[in-house]
Amino acid sequence: MSLDVWLVYVATVLALMSTPGPSQLLMLANSGAHRFARSLSTAAGDLSANILQMLAAGFGLAAIIAASGTALAAIKWAGVAYLIWLGVRMIRKAGPEQAGPAHARSNPSLRKLYMQGFLTSAANPKAVVFFAALFPQFITAHQAFWPQFLILSVTYVVMDGLFLSAYGASASWIANRFRGSAKIWIERAGGSFMIVAAILLGVKSVSQQ
Repeated sequence: MSLDVWLVYVATVLALMSTPGPSQLLMLANSGAHRFARSLSTAAGDLSANILQMLAAGFGLAAIIAASGTALAAIKWAGVAYLIWLGVRMIRKAGPEQAGPAHARSNPSLRKLYMQGFLTSAANPKAVVFFAALFPQFITAHQAFWPQFLILSVTYVVMDGLFLSAYGASASWIANRFRGSAKIWIERAGGSFMIVAAILLGVKSVSQQ
């Protein structure tokens, strides 16, 4: 793959990531509520799902998944319901910090934060079709497929990870500087971000039908 082609690909991915989607909103919510270091588990879950989706596209499974309309709809709407439940739960639990040990206030486990990121990304199984449509635009037929595929995949994962980290670090920085009632509203905003993420997934699902 030539440098020119790779740079065009990077510019294309930057344009695609310029508008925050469900995964970015979830990262904002978890970073604001649970701090940036813990929210990295959410980013890891999201990127893990992306890698599986890329592999599915690379192995030619996009057509099979695209043909399974019923399964797609079920997974999609399950993800929407899950995000709404998380958002409502976060809003309801938002409140002033209780006196006592720092660990008195429960925090979700890193595994739970990871699964939130994974399920949010996996709830959009048509991402496989997206990768199957995007990658061929930058793959040269007379060169080996898998090395080019690997470059495109790694580039996407790194860029997505940087975007998620930027969103998360910003949300955590803001949350660290507010206490009391302001912190309560930040946590409520985090829950609202999750609900907005669910709405975005639902709108995409309807528009793609």
